[in-house]
Amino acid sequence: MSQDDKLILALPKGRILAEMMPILQRAGIEPEAAFDDPKSRALRFTTSDPRLDLIRVRSFDVATFVAFGAAHFGVAGNDVVMEFDYPELYAPLDLEAGKCRLVVAAPEAVVAVDNPSEWSHVRVATKYPNLTQRHFAQRGVQAECIKLNGAIELAPMLGLCRRIVDLVSTGATLKSNGLVEIETITEVSSRLVVNRAALKTRATALGAWIERFQAAVEGGRDAA
Repeated sequence: MSQDDKLILALPKGRILAEMMPILQRAGIEPEAAFDDPKSRALRFTTSDPRLDLIRVRSFDVATFVAFGAAHFGVAGNDVVMEFDYPELYAPLDLEAGKCRLVVAAPEAVVAVDNPSEWSHVRVATKYPNLTQRHFAQRGVQAECIKLNGAIELAPMLGLCRRIVDLVSTGATLKSNGLVEIETITEVSSRLVVNRAALKTRATALGAWIERFQAAVEGGRDAA
């Protein structure tokens, strides 16, 4: 089988990938040895299934690779799906991995004297400018977003803004930086995302993988 005939599954690097590995195994996907080799510089990997290859990319890039057809399907947080809002993406399955929440947070001193119901304009540091602006617009609040890709908790401390929107799991990072949650924008978990055009042209193959991932998720739920 040529590379052009294979399906490509895009996976996110980092913490989510570690949580996804048991699901991949239950779905019958065993990556080649180089996939787990920290010295490997490969970006595309074969698997135990000759019809499937993997690519490993930044979590924020999975949605883009799939939406533009570079990968046929992938694993992306619904935070990323909501941020980009690509019409080419179909998200048929919650993989129940990488659970956290997207929140608005601010320093304790700000929260103590603040009244969110009186907001008309806010300046926010975030990795999610589109999602953040939509969230505040629903309440009639104009959000000026400062796009940061990391160390977002530093922004209020250094006077860049008074509020942030960021992912929170345990809340320990917020607390250690003197921040408290104001509100939750959305609960977050990883989703199986599929390119809509590919789903039409390769419906049987992709439909089978969706079913396999569904069974893998249910298998993990039953084991727990």
